Amino acid sequence: LDQTQRGKLPLLRPPVREVENGTMAIDAATRRNLEITEALSGGRDSSLLAAIDRTVTAGGARMLERRLSAPSCDLHLIADRLATVRYLVEYAGQREALRTALRRVPDMDRALSRLALDRGGPRDIAAVRAGLMQAEVLAEILMSAPVLKEAAAAMRGQVALIRLLEDALVQDAPLLARDGGFVQLGYLSELDETRALRDEGRAVIARMQTAFIEQTGVQSLKIKHNNVLGYFIETTATHAERMLSLPLNETFIHRQTTANQVRFTTLSLSEMETRILNAGAHAQALEIGVFRDLVAAVLAQAGPIGAASKALAEVDVAAALADLAAGDGWAEPEVDGSRAFVVRGGRHPVVERALRRQGGPTFVANNCELTDADTPAIWLLTGPNMAGKSTFLRQNALIALLAQAGSFVPATAARIGLVSALFSRVG
Repeated sequence: LDQTQRGKLPLLRPPVREVENGTMAIDAATRRNLEITEALSGGRDSSLLAAIDRTVTAGGARMLERRLSAPSCDLHLIADRLATVRYLVEYAGQREALRTALRRVPDMDRALSRLALDRGGPRDIAAVRAGLMQAEVLAEILMSAPVLKEAAAAMRGQVALIRLLEDALVQDAPLLARDGGFVQLGYLSELDETRALRDEGRAVIARMQTAFIEQTGVQSLKIKHNNVLGYFIETTATHAERMLSLPLNETFIHRQTTANQVRFTTLSLSEMETRILNAGAHAQALEIGVFRDLVAAVLAQAGPIGAASKALAEVDVAAALADLAAGDGWAEPEVDGSRAFVVRGGRHPVVERALRRQGGPTFVANNCELTDADTPAIWLLTGPNMAGKSTFLRQNALIALLAQAGSFVPATAARIGLVSALFSRVG
């Protein structure tokens, strides 16, 4: 990684030991034929993921894909996930409030990764800020919920960083730091002054001219500019003696005398000229410095921000699955350690969705029962081509997969004994 990233290591979180047989084993042929995340024809459409994905955040979409690709074999974890979905099915108002807030959550994970690899910009910092602000909103919504307590806790605790980013960063940040203009007015006084010089050079010089007139009492005094002298102070020859005498000659340095004018400069005018000429580059350098400080502040909280991002994704997945279950009439499965496999009124989620989109006949629900303790739990299914045998086989495999991914299932009732390995080869 150090070689390929040229010294810019990505954010590496501490390793987590994976429990042996902790996820459902799905071989390549089964994975392909079940079209879990990709259709046989290629692409995402017509896959299980496309049929059920109602997530509203990028992180939630990725988490849902991971859960479908590797369903859990941990009964406690499955039960917790199902309990969360059940709660959000029952409390539709809270579910909708969560989904509305989640729609404003940007992709914090990707933004954080870009910043860690030194490939990010002000817009990535703004994404982290927006994500953390919405995390606070979501945590507040979840205060009254008995589920997702850990997720809500992970979303909190970044008030100081949010305040810093709010104070420092404009609302509509540019993509690249070199574009400038992303630091809030009032955050850094030196930057404000430099910008004023860059953008209002004439006004600054006019104010200096007014101050010099008050100091000298010479109403005809002017500050002018040419390519030879740069900025200079000019008075008529009639005021030469006054300007060249004490105490004014201690401030005003004689530079040139012509037939009708006398020209001077001051240390403050020379410094101002240099600052005006260099203001653009200096403003950019100051903004780059602020950007680096903000990146360092964000990366110092990379762990908690990553935890908040994961918590947001978990809430998004749970709310999306609850929305799906409530809208499509899916049932909560009973998942236990037995060898039971009972599905009542089961449907194929992808085929049902396709029929609904075509406005054709509804999917005909069917049952599957493999629970005989005295004989092998095997069914021999026969019938002509196109009778629906493959659909039935895939349908029940997908119901087992969905149940152990922590989702409700397309059935009126289901009891799934923990499935350690899934085989559904067709054709």
